[in-house]
Amino acid sequence: MDAIVKFVKKTFDSVQGFFEPVDYLKLWFRLWVGQIFYLSGRSKAGENFFEINDFQGTLFEEEYGISFVDPELMAQLALYAETLFPLMIIAGLGARIGAAGLLAMTLFIQLFIYPGHFIEHATWMAVLIPLMLFGAGKISLDHIISGKLK
Repeated sequence: MDAIVKFVKKTFDSVQGFFEPVDYLKLWFRLWVGQIFYLSGRSKAGENFFEINDFQGTLFEEEYGISFVDPELMAQLALYAETLFPLMIIAGLGARIGAAGLLAMTLFIQLFIYPGHFIEHATWMAVLIPLMLFGAGKISLDHIISGKLK
């Protein structure tokens, strides 16, 4: 048992010295919010990766009440946004752009589609805003590409 505890402690100490605690927090934020939006995007997909399913146009028109823009176009844009932005955030590649895109989408959803769901949307925004402002952290492709990884 002591050997396991020593191994875990040694591993944790070596990793802890490499990354700051905030980097783990940012990674958790990215994985959590990314999977929420990615799974939502996949629920809109049809047989092909970027093809909306037959139900989405009707859903955007009738349930969401989107009448000022073509509902099919809105469904297609939502599919693209909810697929690409979360992947950017999860990978930490252009995470600030991905977070800004999902933040804009969240505000649109709050204002025009589900105004009664503020608590849920505020939770997403509380994660997206720091990612947009401070980036993905050291555990990200952005950081590796920038050459800052020790």
